[in-house]
Amino acid sequence: MKKVVIGMSGGVDSSVAAIILQQQGYEVIGLFMRNWDSLADGEMNGPTTASGICPQEEDYNDAKAVCDKLGIPLYRKDFVKEYWEYVFTYFLEELKAGRTPNPDIMCNKYIKFDMFEQEARKLGADYIATGHYARIEDGHLLRGVDRNKDQTYFLSQVSKEQLKDVLFPIGDMEKKDVRKIAEEYDLITAKKKDSTGICFIGERNFKNFLKNYLPNQPGKVVNIETGEIVGEHIGLMNYTIGQRKGLNIGGFEDKMFVVGKDLKENILYICFGEENDYLISTSCLVNEINYLEEEKRKTCTAKFRYRQEDVPVELEWLENEVLVKYPQGVKSVTPGQACVFYDGEICLGGGIIKEVQKEGKKLWYL
Repeated sequence: MKKVVIGMSGGVDSSVAAIILQQQGYEVIGLFMRNWDSLADGEMNGPTTASGICPQEEDYNDAKAVCDKLGIPLYRKDFVKEYWEYVFTYFLEELKAGRTPNPDIMCNKYIKFDMFEQEARKLGADYIATGHYARIEDGHLLRGVDRNKDQTYFLSQVSKEQLKDVLFPIGDMEKKDVRKIAEEYDLITAKKKDSTGICFIGERNFKNFLKNYLPNQPGKVVNIETGEIVGEHIGLMNYTIGQRKGLNIGGFEDKMFVVGKDLKENILYICFGEENDYLISTSCLVNEINYLEEEKRKTCTAKFRYRQEDVPVELEWLENEVLVKYPQGVKSVTPGQACVFYDGEICLGGGIIKEVQKEGKKLWYL
């Protein structure tokens, strides 16, 4: 009997993934990852649940209850040091550089499909499994059947080698069917809401949370079209390109959008109106490429944000980068975010947006 070590998060997806693996005849072992320590880094007043414990401990208790019910052993492993070193430090450095990072992508690359895999091998794993909505067929990474839950965007930095012995048991299921199975088994996680926020850190008041690590540096908010000072920002790290809500600048009827940052002068640039041209780019330079297929495509589609519809693009392969062209124009392509490539159902891989351009020239305000 083949042995599978599954990452048990305390959520409904990994719970049902474990059930399916059992049904498929595997010997299933659960492994819970603890990646964040609220007390160790000075965050003494982190969030708690209604029961008065921190969310991560509640997740562990839920994972234990599910494993006990299914007759699965559950191990627990701390990756707090590794998460800080490989994921959270990256997150902070990117914010300081004025970019908008995606820590969940790096968590998959360095923790869930690297450190976790190493620990699973110690437990004798033939395969590792997770509750991601994605599929692997004939060596290709495919989108999850439930397009609203598809998580291949977040798997785009996981290498082909890392994916070799990975199983995604719920990748061909709809979320409603996952919950239905959990209810049939009367699992404690059946009606538990999906986790949101930063990977393993959870839901926070983002601005207050960041103050623990990066002190706010207030500065001017400037209308990029007129040069007029229209308000004050609380620190450039708290804003992203295309942001409209949470700017807290009153006295204007038109909608206001973040269009750029000047780190040297500590200026946040905004523009009024949804039809402003400052949010539109026609190409971007992408580095940190993780490509999963043999043949390098010259045309495909791409996502520049998780919830975005696919955009037709042309790829110009450079030495260590890719120039991604979309002459039709796309709004709010943002440095630091992932650019993920697709060919129909196949996720081709992706990289990190280094520079945003319009008509072949770098946008100075980004």
